[in-house]
Amino acid sequence: MKIHPSSVLSSDVVLDDDVEIGPYCNIQGQVKIGRGTFVEGHVTIGSRHGIVEIGKNNHIAPGAVIGGPPQDIGYKAEPTKLIIGDNNVIREFSTLNIATSKGDGATVVGNNCYFMAYSHVGHDCKIGNNVIVANNSHFGGHCYVEDNVVIGGVCAFNQFSRIGKNSFVAGGSTVNKDILPFSRAGGNWALVRATNKVGLLRKGFSKEEVSNIHKAIRIVIMGSATLDEAYERIEKECSPSENISYLVNFIKTSKRGIAISRGASSPSEE
Repeated sequence: MKIHPSSVLSSDVVLDDDVEIGPYCNIQGQVKIGRGTFVEGHVTIGSRHGIVEIGKNNHIAPGAVIGGPPQDIGYKAEPTKLIIGDNNVIREFSTLNIATSKGDGATVVGNNCYFMAYSHVGHDCKIGNNVIVANNSHFGGHCYVEDNVVIGGVCAFNQFSRIGKNSFVAGGSTVNKDILPFSRAGGNWALVRATNKVGLLRKGFSKEEVSNIHKAIRIVIMGSATLDEAYERIEKECSPSENISYLVNFIKTSKRGIAISRGASSPSEE
């Protein structure tokens, strides 16, 4: 364990083996940091009231603020949490907030994520594994980002947005509805434009399954007048698979509606 003498840690901070804390860091409150994590200089972690749990082998760059209070006027200093998994990179001046008491009381980040400079994860968000977020992209409160999502730079996500697994959101997008899994989306407001074929192939999906997923996505965004019609066509025209079932269930459980421009209407419009 290495702690630079210029850094200030409160008495209730718990550091595991091989944690390194660089110069001029301020770590306060109920904070636990797992072994092998490297916190560079000028990082702020924790607050008077929140609880921050950081896993193993994370790298936190200068200027990051981790576990600050939620930016919610209803927050009354409840002891809510920010939980960060293992092997994440959090770059310069990124901010990740603890939760409010309006949900389950935890903001959660999974494993192997990469948050580029000036990115923001708002209160009560749930970020999956292997998520990449480019510079200056911001998630409002209660967003849900599933596994293997790639976010371009300067994107903004409205509260409660849901981003399906293995999807890609182009830089400069503003998202106010749910993004289909396996898709490519972009624009202001963001719309699903195509299947994320290249991303799926890189992640090991077979060409046959990529084609199958592509057919289902095209039925949803281009080929059907209603979602009920889309479900019927997918059942008839697509090969049954776990991915197809997941895609259909994602749409059926959407609360904000799906970001599509033509064809089937979103659930909020039906």
